[in-house]
Amino acid sequence: MPNVEVFENAHQYRDYEIVHSNPEFTSVCPKTGLPDFGTITIQYVPDKLCLELKSLKYYFLEFRNKGIFYEDVTNQILNDLVEACQPKSMEVISEWTTRGGISSTIIAKYNKGENDQIR
Repeated sequence: MPNVEVFENAHQYRDYEIVHSNPEFTSVCPKTGLPDFGTITIQYVPDKLCLELKSLKYYFLEFRNKGIFYEDVTNQILNDLVEACQPKSMEVISEWTTRGGISSTIIAKYNKGENDQIR
């Protein structure tokens, strides 16, 4: 279970979207050991629970020294956050700064009932 705290959604009667963005996300390239810099955006429609921001910030810091590919970071974040708050839907977008003339954007999506197997 990820170390992300949640709180009760006071507006469960309504579908609404929450968007959180971390423009200072860092991890490490597992091939070169060099830092990777990117923006992680989380968009979700909560069900019974919402993500608590302070714990989300500390969760992101766990990746700072972790050697992990862009695709794995994006999907791990999606899996962990879906496990934490069980949203109706969630999308994680990772946008990585240019390295060697190439920039990358990875998008991973979850919709309750469509792809309940998240691991």
